[in-house]
Amino acid sequence: MAGITWHYVLKFIITGDPAVGKSSLLVQLTDHEFLKTPEPTLGVEFGSKLIELPEQEKVIKLQCWDTAGSEKFRSITRSYYCGAAGCLLVYDVTNRASFLNARSWLADVRKFADPHLTCILVGNKVDLCEDGQNHKRRQVPTEEGQLWAKEEGMLFVEASAKSGRNVDWAFEEASRDILDKIKRGVFDDNRSPGVKLSKPSDGGAVSSKGGSSRKGCCS
Repeated sequence: MAGITWHYVLKFIITGDPAVGKSSLLVQLTDHEFLKTPEPTLGVEFGSKLIELPEQEKVIKLQCWDTAGSEKFRSITRSYYCGAAGCLLVYDVTNRASFLNARSWLADVRKFADPHLTCILVGNKVDLCEDGQNHKRRQVPTEEGQLWAKEEGMLFVEASAKSGRNVDWAFEEASRDILDKIKRGVFDDNRSPGVKLSKPSDGGAVSSKGGSSRKGCCS
């Protein structure tokens, strides 16, 4: 599908506690790089990426807003939730508090984002606890994350922003779910602010393999 315009633009937010790896997940998605010493996000950072969903014959442009986890920025970041069609709710599998605090972040998302939003719960940093020496660092069992996600109607995956494991998959699976909602009429692709159809003014033909970008924003 190279050389064609994207079919949909989907707005995503990435939220969760500080230091769970939200920015690293976004950089891994857009640039396939790992931030070894990431700076704390001040307000919001933005990144975009084109992805292919061959089974649905669609090219999707993701517009992703990486929101700060610090409480002092919470009033700012909430404004970016408005109209979002997708959400990565991130916690650190080696930090139980970040998993427990995800409940508060989910409440914010459901209050301020699109009521039909697709949320995927992402247990990040599995690379820190997968070998025999470090397995005791895990504080949140996979099964516990899966159970809570199921109870709340969320998708679920464990990932590693460092290795790239399941990072693309998380965005792709959430996008598939959103497209399914569009097909079923749950999202109105003409009026839902987080779902936009491609238009001629979007810039013509583009390659579905490129188109990544990031920028910071704190207002």
